[in-house]
Amino acid sequence: MKKTLIIASMLSSAFLFTACSSNPTQTQAIQKPNNQYEVTGLGKSQIISKNNAISAANNACGKKATPIVIDEKVEFNGALKGVFDEQTGKMITAAAGVLGSVIGKGGIEKDTDYQTTLTFTCQANA
Repeated sequence: MKKTLIIASMLSSAFLFTACSSNPTQTQAIQKPNNQYEVTGLGKSQIISKNNAISAANNACGKKATPIVIDEKVEFNGALKGVFDEQTGKMITAAAGVLGSVIGKGGIEKDTDYQTTLTFTCQANA
C-alpha cells in the first residue's frame, strides 16, 4: 500500500512539474557567414520579444564585446494571425483578456505571440 502511494505521489508530482514548464523566450545564437550571428526572442508584446532577443545577443557576444545589429525582423504570431490585421488582433486580445479576468479564465495571448529575429556581429569593447 505504501509503495502504491509513493509511486502515485511521484507520478502526480512529475505531471505537475511538466504542466508548469514554459517555452523558452530566447534562442541560442546561430553563426552565419561573415562573422554574423542570428538570435530570436519571443514575447507577449513586441517590446518583450525585442528585449529577449537583445538579451540573447548580449549573451552571445559575452562581456568583452557588444552586439551591432545588422538586421531586425519582428513578426506577429498570435492566435488571430491571418484572420485580422495586427491592430485589430491586439484589440480583440485585450477585450478577451478583460472578459477572461471577469469570468476567471485566461486571455488568448501567449508568451510566443511576437517573434523578433536579430542578425548582428560582435564588436570588441575598447
